[in-house]
Amino acid sequence: MSRLLASLLLLLCTMFWGFAFIAQKSAMDVMGPLTFSGVRFLIGGLLILPLALHELRRKAVRLGGTQWFFILAMSTVFFLGSWLQQAGLLTTTVTNGGFLTGLYVFFVPLLGFLLFRSRPHPIIFIGVPMALVGIYFLNGGGLDSFNGGDWLIVGSAIFWALHVILLSHVARMTGLPIFVSAVSFLFAGVAASALALGTEAPSLAAISLGWVEIAYAAVLSTAVGFTLQAIGQQHVPPANAAIILSAESLFAALGGAVILGERLPMVGYAGAALIFSAILLVEAIPALWARRKPHEPRIVN
Repeated sequence: MSRLLASLLLLLCTMFWGFAFIAQKSAMDVMGPLTFSGVRFLIGGLLILPLALHELRRKAVRLGGTQWFFILAMSTVFFLGSWLQQAGLLTTTVTNGGFLTGLYVFFVPLLGFLLFRSRPHPIIFIGVPMALVGIYFLNGGGLDSFNGGDWLIVGSAIFWALHVILLSHVARMTGLPIFVSAVSFLFAGVAASALALGTEAPSLAAISLGWVEIAYAAVLSTAVGFTLQAIGQQHVPPANAAIILSAESLFAALGGAVILGERLPMVGYAGAALIFSAILLVEAIPALWARRKPHEPRIVN
């Protein structure tokens, strides 16, 4: 697959994810976050399971203990990230949820250094303060409107960062992007459903009332979106992939404004611009700097 096509696949999945914030928030009018997540991921996993098994048979890959360890680790952080994000949307807006989720791109270089000793680019020391000021402005220039839901979204960004790091590693290590996606969906679906049975008392009546939101999230956001991410990240470096995936926040804001009528205060638009500018700086500057090669003068004999 060409680099351009892989980048377009990643951009397409950000559109599905951004608009999914609307479905995620609307569904919680009739069901709890764990119930929604459980049904969404079980359906999404079952939808791509035939393709996943076909991929496993066609490539004849025999997975070892180390590979399964990383697949399960990736599935665990995927579940935790989606759970915290879904719970946060109970009390925060779609717009805030989209932009705060985008903060995961800052955690990618930081966690990459902690896990793999890859030193972050110095631009991170400019981007992080910009993001913090952006968060402050996004909530009207005060932390009194920064509620518990916003903090849960920020927490989810840490696990999404881990997911990006581990997915890039697992997809290349196994060569089975669809199979590892199906495993992570089914793992998250079973875990969320088990917890929901003990804490939310899910019912078929509630699920049927939110079937449109579940259908969108299960089919386009989960089965299609996350699978496109797994395929695309095989051909696009993590830093480049992260900047493309950060467009999710813009689609979330667009959907929140057009469909839900959400509006930011004037200072909030400045905050959103700062957050997105910081994301671009953190991901674009290192990539551009790496392409620069020192000029070596030719020696004429």
